[in-house]
Amino acid sequence: MSQSHEKLAKILRVEPQVLVDLEKKMIEICGHDSVVERIMGQNEARIDQTLLKFGLDRKSSAEDVYATLVGNLKELDAKLYDYLDQPKLGGMSENIGKLGEVALRLSHPSTGFFIKREKAVEMLEKFPPENILKFFGYQTVAELVKKEGFSSVFSALRFAQDQKWMHKFFDEAYSDLKADDFEERNVEIKVLDTKWLKVAEKFLEKKYHNLSHLKEFGVIFIIPLEIDTDGEMMRVFTLLLHYLNEVPFYSKLFRKYSHDADFPDKLKSLLRGDVPEDKNDDIGAKWRIVQRYLAKDDVDDFRLLEPHVNPEAEHWFKAAGNLSGLDFLGNWQDLDFVGDFFPSKGGGDLLVSFDLIDLVMSLVKKGEIKYLYHQEEALWNKIFLEYVGRDRMNELIEENLISGYINLK
Repeated sequence: MSQSHEKLAKILRVEPQVLVDLEKKMIEICGHDSVVERIMGQNEARIDQTLLKFGLDRKSSAEDVYATLVGNLKELDAKLYDYLDQPKLGGMSENIGKLGEVALRLSHPSTGFFIKREKAVEMLEKFPPENILKFFGYQTVAELVKKEGFSSVFSALRFAQDQKWMHKFFDEAYSDLKADDFEERNVEIKVLDTKWLKVAEKFLEKKYHNLSHLKEFGVIFIIPLEIDTDGEMMRVFTLLLHYLNEVPFYSKLFRKYSHDADFPDKLKSLLRGDVPEDKNDDIGAKWRIVQRYLAKDDVDDFRLLEPHVNPEAEHWFKAAGNLSGLDFLGNWQDLDFVGDFFPSKGGGDLLVSFDLIDLVMSLVKKGEIKYLYHQEEALWNKIFLEYVGRDRMNELIEENLISGYINLK
């Protein structure tokens, strides 16, 4: 067992023997050797290059390395804010401005396979959203959609209706969908009118995420909170790029399964982000597909401590690649899987993620939470793609997302 195995295992929070056994199995299947050493060599090289750029070294404390990285991001965040003409989300409901224009130019999203708007309204009429109707004083869904707009209304369902209503609408209204209920159209970016802030404040019990998406409708929506926190502009913009990659990915799968007899079940599985809950009985030959960030709920979920791949990490990888289209932001794509331990001023060692999204999220939270899970998921992807290649990995994820496992045997 090499030092590379021990270091990689420490970063991934697994026993070194897990990686030794995994590598042995993958060599049998794929024939590639020394993958762990190669990955850790790349990790070391990219860290050293980054440290040198900022006048740091391996003896620098974890606190100083982290502070330097987020300090650099503060500067980039300010530059991005200025480049995007200092967007004021509260006045962008009719025009997404440079924020949306640049995001679309960088990501070039393909057209998608989305539920027809008239079908969506028909579905909603069977399950009237009473909270929204009462708030605005409308009597019918048709009037609500006509006056407030399709994208705004369907986006608001996420934060204006309670979970009981959402589950019922999802479970029942989606159960008879068929290919003819879908159509090809462009992805839409929608900044909601400020009036929806009052709706959100009235019905939400916890602080809401101000940017989300509706995969089945092809809508990415932004709740118009003021951009007034360090890192917030970068967070909004990178999330937007992420969704502009994620929505077409799922739309491709909707299209693929649309003529299957069990299409509604597959559609709902994809929208839920189902992840198999059984134990993997064939580590190496079988790779679990984790299509959402389980660490948000439980950082010690056993599925995160097994070899797996995560399409979310690939959407972020592509978003970082899109971001490099703005030269002044630099190239963060090659750092997505990069991280290492540095001596802490309080004693011991602390893991520092060099992943852009971990750093941005930590910056917005003012360091109260040190995000690590984006880097960890990108690192698992890195292991797998070193054996099969990035393009093949993405093909295998698409082919096996419904089953939840990639079988290499």
